[in-house]
Amino acid sequence: MQVVIVESPAKAKTINKYLGPDYEVIASYGHVRDLPSKDGSVDPDADFRMLWEVDPKAQKRLNEIAQAVKKADGLILATDPDREGEAISWHVLEILKEKKALRDQKVERVVFNAITKQAVLDAMKAPRAVDVALVDAYLARRALDYLVGFTLSPVLWRKLPGARSAGRVQSVALRLVCDREREIETFVAREYWSIVAQLATPRGEPFEARLSGADGKKITRLSVGTAEEAAAFRAALNSANFTVSNIEAKPVRRHPQPPFTTSTLQQEASRKLGLAPARTMQLAQRLYEGIDVGGETVGLITYMRTDGVDMAPEAVAATRQAIGNQFGDRYLPSAPRKYTTKAKNAQEAHEAIRPTDPTRTPGSVARNLDPEQAKLYELIWTRTVASQMESAEMERTTADIRAAVSGRELELTATGTVIKFDGFLALYREGKDDDDDDEESRRLPAMARGDALSRRDIVTTQHFTEPPPRYSEASLVKRMEELGIGRPSTYAAVLAVLRDREYVKLDKKRLVPEDKGRLVTAFLQSFFKRYVEYDFTADLEEKLDQISADELDWKQVLRDFWSDFHLAIDATKDLRVSQVLDALDEILTAHIFPPTTDGTDPRVCPTCGTGRLSLKMGKFGAFIGCSNYPECRHTRPLTGEAAPEGDGVRKLGADPETGLEVTLRDGRFGAYLQLGEAENGEKPKRSSLPKGLAPADVDLEKALALLALPRTMGTHPEDGAPIIAGIGRFGPYIQHGKVYANLDKDDDILSIGLNRAVVLLAEKQAKGGRGGATAGRSLGDHPSGGAITVRAGRFGPYVNHGKVNATLPKSVDPEALTLAEAIAIIDAKAATMPAGKTSARGKKTAKADAGEGTAAKPAKAKAAPKAKTATKAKAATAKGTAAKGAKSAG
Repeated sequence: MQVVIVESPAKAKTINKYLGPDYEVIASYGHVRDLPSKDGSVDPDADFRMLWEVDPKAQKRLNEIAQAVKKADGLILATDPDREGEAISWHVLEILKEKKALRDQKVERVVFNAITKQAVLDAMKAPRAVDVALVDAYLARRALDYLVGFTLSPVLWRKLPGARSAGRVQSVALRLVCDREREIETFVAREYWSIVAQLATPRGEPFEARLSGADGKKITRLSVGTAEEAAAFRAALNSANFTVSNIEAKPVRRHPQPPFTTSTLQQEASRKLGLAPARTMQLAQRLYEGIDVGGETVGLITYMRTDGVDMAPEAVAATRQAIGNQFGDRYLPSAPRKYTTKAKNAQEAHEAIRPTDPTRTPGSVARNLDPEQAKLYELIWTRTVASQMESAEMERTTADIRAAVSGRELELTATGTVIKFDGFLALYREGKDDDDDDEESRRLPAMARGDALSRRDIVTTQHFTEPPPRYSEASLVKRMEELGIGRPSTYAAVLAVLRDREYVKLDKKRLVPEDKGRLVTAFLQSFFKRYVEYDFTADLEEKLDQISADELDWKQVLRDFWSDFHLAIDATKDLRVSQVLDALDEILTAHIFPPTTDGTDPRVCPTCGTGRLSLKMGKFGAFIGCSNYPECRHTRPLTGEAAPEGDGVRKLGADPETGLEVTLRDGRFGAYLQLGEAENGEKPKRSSLPKGLAPADVDLEKALALLALPRTMGTHPEDGAPIIAGIGRFGPYIQHGKVYANLDKDDDILSIGLNRAVVLLAEKQAKGGRGGATAGRSLGDHPSGGAITVRAGRFGPYVNHGKVNATLPKSVDPEALTLAEAIAIIDAKAATMPAGKTSARGKKTAKADAGEGTAAKPAKAKAAPKAKTATKAKAATAKGTAAKGAKSAG
């Protein structure tokens, strides 16, 4: 018997079918151990010794793996074909050695790029050892990330209250977003004019030509800068005679893009499908691990973390066959297309992301996928097939036009592009970012050199240059890839961290830096500039790649990094708050003191008129304050005009119903609203602000609506019970009976409608769980009475009978579970539960089975005090939680 280790249970189930009874495939459920989140996990003084800690959730699984390996003839590590997958195999192997589960069993490592029977069987024929160089690269990356995060973050906490963390890649990505915002803030618009002549050929066919030259000088986009210049050109052209001086038609070939890599898939899915990178990777993971197609679980795409663009020869052949069958030989190049990656060391996987079987069209599998999965599969399929199709053939025509006018020589240019053969464009066109220029496609009418043209109109249009657009998640990933920052497996995680830390927010699908993020970036640029430089970070990534290629010693890379980094950290120990404030104030001037519309000094205090405004630091973060403090108590947030009165309190107005004053206040855990003041020892009504709502955006109307929560939205269409919306400890929620559903980030607690609420509640019930779960699948009745159901829970599938909930062993398939098996699992769980904890029906059964009434009484009498104690403890916990919640609001 051979034991095979993979990451996920879905993958284990599928691969076990492929390999047969001589193999036992077990899932590790991803990483099994990591560096503990505490000082000393990486010790530079001990040659970067790393102390690993086993995930408590993984301990049971590792024991099961160890027991299986002890009985096995061999161990096959079949985790994912990237650096992380190699690391998981290494971790499992190290733990098995510690548990002394390995004797003389043969240990092999296999990798497959797709979960298909052929790919798995082929991989089993080509085993190898664990790649030490890849493991070293993982260790180096993990140590670097730990050293930066756990050394730099405490400096931020001490010197910059309100900051949460810094990271080796995350901080550089944040700098990209902040630098773009600074470009936008400091951008000065420039006026320019376009001059377009609307002309017609001798046959009366209209077209447009742009002014491109005047008096021997070239006219560019910004050459005409005033209305007077534009008017002069217009007057000249209105009296000119137009003649075609030259016309040239050139053939142009447009080639298809290569198949997807991780980053290009994330970019295109964002542009075309509106999917965040993290969501794209979740969907791709599901497509890779396998979907039930015709009663068989099949992996639909190859591995989704890759920077390679090539495809296996058999995949290319199958794709070309699909093109010939669907489009005909005209769309098939004479030879297969070969793509090469631009990455210097593409090691994340060998192939691009492609369908495992090109003949499995999107339409043929759509019914087996949910809508998002189907759209992503279609995107991957069309991009892959298009990559092997014939190039599009176009004809680009340029007409030079002479405008003869007394005393001047003016030139105009008209262009047009015609598609002669669509080629791959018949199937796929790449999406564009807002900041990408799309190729203009228009047809010019037939004309010849020397043709006299008639004038229809001369149009002059005023324009102003625009600042660069904010990054979308797609364009930020693209920019990070261009700079060599991060790797395929990190992009989605980096973006998620920036949003979770509230360093950036998404506004109209664009990344906007929060004030907290601006402060962190400004601090790092002032005092740790080298470590947020793009070139430095890219160079470090290249060294990690060299380690994975066995070209550099990983510990030497760590030594070189740490020797300078810890000196930079030490240099901040004596850094005074005033120095930090002066540096941040200077960098963020354009952000916190933008020019006023009337030209007055934006730093003059609006309250006292004599004080100077500057950046100040408080217990809970930065704010703007007056230099005349404490005589003048004017303060305001970093941005926005709303100025809280003294002690961080801003008056919003009076509640029309009670007459009580509504205020916005700064609390220990953030801004909150309060109605009135405390009276007779009772706290006033309060409400925290929903995540994403800036204090500056809160007015009286919105404040009253938040203070009115929880609100009854209406009744549920099925049972007529009320649906309630409110804000709780974990954010905005809706409630129907015992079912609670958290709102999505795009839902507004104040405006969410009843229909949307019903949908969210239904989705929550569909997911199951032991609080407000659905009834589940009924298996039948227990011999003692009462239904037994199998349900989906937060910690996995379980069976329920009355008050008994028993988690199913991982070896049990909930879909194949029988009534007899469920009864055995229920009874085994009930036997371990204290008396009084099972259902009433179960207690009667226990008493009858005892045979003697006196035998059951002691157990019942003993259980009563426990129940009472538990009730008291529960009440005390509830009271403590309520008190903590009230404290957090204040």
